[in-house]
Amino acid sequence: MKAIVVTEQAAGTAGMTLAERPEPEAAGNDVLVEVHASGFTPGELTWPSSWSDRLGRNRTPSIPGHELAGVVRALGYGTTGLSVGQRVFGLTDWTRDGTLAEYAAVEARNLAPLPGDVDFTVGASLPISGLTAWQGLFEHGRLRAGQSVLVHGAAGGVGSMVTQLAREAGAYIIGTGRTADRQTALDFGAQEFLDLQIDSLEDMGGVDLVFDVIGGDVQKRSAGLVRAGGTLVTIAGPPEARPADGLAIDFVVESDRAQLGEVVRRVRDGRLRTDIGNVATLDDAVGAFNPTERVKGKTIIRVRP
Repeated sequence: MKAIVVTEQAAGTAGMTLAERPEPEAAGNDVLVEVHASGFTPGELTWPSSWSDRLGRNRTPSIPGHELAGVVRALGYGTTGLSVGQRVFGLTDWTRDGTLAEYAAVEARNLAPLPGDVDFTVGASLPISGLTAWQGLFEHGRLRAGQSVLVHGAAGGVGSMVTQLAREAGAYIIGTGRTADRQTALDFGAQEFLDLQIDSLEDMGGVDLVFDVIGGDVQKRSAGLVRAGGTLVTIAGPPEARPADGLAIDFVVESDRAQLGEVVRRVRDGRLRTDIGNVATLDDAVGAFNPTERVKGKTIIRVRP
């Protein structure tokens, strides 16, 4: 099969190549998915799991990508809950070959049914951003109606999902980002926008929940904005500072079939939209992930027409 592979961490996305790789087999509790569309997060090339397996053994050349939408083509021994020919989407295991390929072997529990009226391209754009937003807001942030939420990177893939889900839950949303991101953040549902290039975080009042995707100094300063009993939730690494009277939680997103179902249900009925910036073929994937100009929105690889 055709696949994108990486062999050197230092090379980053520039080290990607299109190659022929053996078609994977579905082990016990796996399914073999014919990949129709794949998502990719460039940051994964810095993760140890992209280069070694669970036992720490080198597994290069690795196939990156952990988001997919496609069709089940085979079931491994003992696999239940899915059937051959079923449309699916989901988030794959970090330590196994990924989804920038014509086929991927995936644990069945990591996949959810993809409704027939949701395009594969849309389905592949949902798992990481949708699950990260859902888990950060509702599992770790314990968001309730009437609370205020500061969403860093509100115009980005994760931030835009956070903004929409929190707004639907009845929260008041303050988005942050660059000057050029203002209108996008407001279009996704932020009621206010804080320009990190111009405005000062310290001039803002307290909030019940901070959702951080930036880390560093922004994360550190944000801890002081959390009201008593509030929470700072981050996906950018362990917090360097904590709220004086609240919680600071960093987490890694996990696959969850029920939550994927909640996300795609909202996409179907128009309550949630994903931010796709560029769609490229597998043959053109290397160039798509090494653009000469900044591309707004998520890049999705359409593996099959």
